[in-house]
Amino acid sequence: MTADPAAVAAARQVLAHLGVTLTDLQSHPATPSVVPTVAEYLPRVVAAAGPGARRTYGTYWERMAAAWPEWPVDSVTASDVEALKQAMIASAASRRNSRNGRHAGEHLIAAARAFYRRAIADGLIDAAASPAHRVAKPRRLPGTRRALTAYELEEINAMARTSGNDVILDALLLRLHTETACRRGGALALRLVDLDTTNGLVRLIEKGPTVRWQPVTLDLAGHLREHADARGAVLPTDPLLPARNGQPITSRRYDHLWKRLGERLPWVAVHGISTHWLRHTTLTWVERHFGYGIARAYAGHTDSPGSSTTTYIKADLHDVANALSAMTGQPHPLARAADHARGTWSQVNHVVSPTSE
Repeated sequence: MTADPAAVAAARQVLAHLGVTLTDLQSHPATPSVVPTVAEYLPRVVAAAGPGARRTYGTYWERMAAAWPEWPVDSVTASDVEALKQAMIASAASRRNSRNGRHAGEHLIAAARAFYRRAIADGLIDAAASPAHRVAKPRRLPGTRRALTAYELEEINAMARTSGNDVILDALLLRLHTETACRRGGALALRLVDLDTTNGLVRLIEKGPTVRWQPVTLDLAGHLREHADARGAVLPTDPLLPARNGQPITSRRYDHLWKRLGERLPWVAVHGISTHWLRHTTLTWVERHFGYGIARAYAGHTDSPGSSTTTYIKADLHDVANALSAMTGQPHPLARAADHARGTWSQVNHVVSPTSE
């Protein structure tokens, strides 16, 4: 194809204006961009990730950097990712609730895909060139969690209130999770300003920026306020569930709690019972007695994608308060007239009140 003379003339004028000749261009060929190595690029990936991604994928990103430290990002192949996945599966720690390393392999692929999505966004590789997306992620097996029985929940609460170095805090945590079905992150983020004792509400911040007000019984709301006051919480940003020294608790509080319960109640350790089982227990009860729509709202899943049917079964705060009132057998300021004949939580799972300080 012959070049357009006018275009050639225009190009010569531009080169002349820049003081560049054709000889200069030939003697200084364009320098190809250098693709960073996996180890060099990882800090950029970590910096751009959210807290949840860093917590979930951090260990696996470090394994990638250790396995391919000097490899350019675009030189890793699907076979390399597959080999590292198999290594992660083989080296996964064996626990009572482990799935033969399956979760480790799944998390490695998810972490690698997140890594290469960032590389694609930065223009380091083409979208079709991601090796991580060419490796199949292990199919997730059905979970082993189930709703706890009334006896199991009662036994857990009784043991928490009679052992440990802070039984009041532990009892409050268990009751909070049982009433609200909140996640650990939601409880850990609670501040004094997040408690509404008048309307029986706590403000939960979960899954990143997701915020919702969740009904709690006035009894629990009062105990939460008493606990915070007794431990020196004054400012709106002070923790609602402080430790004895007034400092915010961390996830280690939960780890120690369930380890202790597992040592004293062997079935807790055998089944790998954790805080999330309380969420499962509460939401199962709500779904059985009040239906799927209210259970979704109770769980904070009202904005999650789903079938088109979910558009027509949305529940509001009053519906959630109704369910809580029926579940605990206690009236709630925001509950409409509810049919308590469907059964109460006190009849089903024996929720207990923490001992006041």
